[in-house]
Amino acid sequence: MTAPFRLGPLGPGHDRSTFSCGVEALDQYLVRQASQDVRRRVSACYVVTEVTSGKVAGFYTLAASSVPLGDLSPDLTKRLPRYPTVPVARVGRLAIDKAFQGRKLGGALLADAALRAAQSEVAVFALIVDAKDDDAAAFYRHHGFEPFGGNGRQLIVSLERFIQARGSSQRH
Repeated sequence: MTAPFRLGPLGPGHDRSTFSCGVEALDQYLVRQASQDVRRRVSACYVVTEVTSGKVAGFYTLAASSVPLGDLSPDLTKRLPRYPTVPVARVGRLAIDKAFQGRKLGGALLADAALRAAQSEVAVFALIVDAKDDDAAAFYRHHGFEPFGGNGRQLIVSLERFIQARGSSQRH
């Protein structure tokens, strides 16, 4: 994400009425439901806006969750305590307006989600997502997520692995 964009929590000053990512359910969520979920503390919503126009270019939601330890690969669990479930942060929704797609904003939003989860006072060890379709699953796999729980669209990445991968890719 470059300088002409600003990222922060969804607020009353954000005009969401023209947001269109090409998926009606995601568009309607941002317009009609996101602020209610934030008020009710069901999820946090972060938006990236174009500085010059103030237009919402994309958004994601983040919420606390947990997953059964047995659903995770041995590679992910080798350094975890043997609790029945482990804490994770769920990226519930992530979308980029059609006018801004192809500018790597989705990856920037994922990086922001990982950073916020890692810096949270609530401990989480990974990010999880439920990809809406195969294209979305491919996007998340490209960013280091791997399937878990027997469902190819439910994906996970440890925060440690994600942050390390982002750090090394930004140095090249």
